[in-house]
Amino acid sequence: MRKGMLSRCGVAGVALLALVMSSSRVTQAADADRHPDLQGVWSFATLTPLERPAEFAGKAELTAEEAAEFVKRSLERSDKDRRDGGGAADVSRAYNDFWWDYGSSASRQTSLVVDPPDGRIPAMTESARLRATGYPRDDRNDNPEERGLAERCIIGFNSGPPMMPSAYNNNVQLVQSPGTVVIVNEMIHSARVVRLGGTHLPADMRILTGDSVGHWDGDTLVVDTTNFLKAGSVRGSSRDLHLVERFTRVNDKTLRYQFTVDDPTTWTQPWTVSMPMSLSEEPMYEYACHEGNHGLMGILKGGRFKDSESAR
Repeated sequence: MRKGMLSRCGVAGVALLALVMSSSRVTQAADADRHPDLQGVWSFATLTPLERPAEFAGKAELTAEEAAEFVKRSLERSDKDRRDGGGAADVSRAYNDFWWDYGSSASRQTSLVVDPPDGRIPAMTESARLRATGYPRDDRNDNPEERGLAERCIIGFNSGPPMMPSAYNNNVQLVQSPGTVVIVNEMIHSARVVRLGGTHLPADMRILTGDSVGHWDGDTLVVDTTNFLKAGSVRGSSRDLHLVERFTRVNDKTLRYQFTVDDPTTWTQPWTVSMPMSLSEEPMYEYACHEGNHGLMGILKGGRFKDSESAR
């Protein structure tokens, strides 16, 4: 999945324009503003689960030994090169293990969700459960619009906002310049421009990935995002989602990424995720995906074949 050619997608043009600035010039700008330099390619691949498993109920943090054992078991369980379970299980594992990038380590947190304290995403409201019935489903394949945005190569399912670890391409590049920060995700080569010190667009101006404005809270970059175009951008959220992300440089190799999801029409209370990002020495690669990809055409052709079978 981390393979490809040079991107021709327009959305990447914004990121490319920011990236051509020399690193020394941008660093000088960051120093002049007396703000930490958050620039670089950061990996957020981790084996730490989003929500706390039942086996760790009531326990927010593992010992070093427990964390090592959890990593060992997780790697064994996710190994796609296993051959147990028969042919169907083997095929369902899809690609060889080489192609996946779940990460090879975990923090000592028992979950990425740190609030509520039980490490679980709060219950959804009744209105949110009803709203979810209208979302794209895997069994709808009459036209491309019925498929999910990630499947259609419009938004990466781990790039958000917010960013959450997934199966591969868990990489993001931060680029700082006076007045803006650009968040460039490797997944589906999306770029989000954060205006520093600005105000949000009028409420009737909606953007697919929301309208992001930022400010510095001491050494932490705070990114506030509203004005989402569609419902469902975060695990069933509504268009009125209010997302607050925080980026803090912990040391030369670590960035702490934290975000709070606030959407009263979807969840009974806000919830917060916190996870470390590791500085990567690898470059960003294009995720060669576009709306006319072969996978999507195959899904729709499969749907027509099922229709013809049903008509017999």
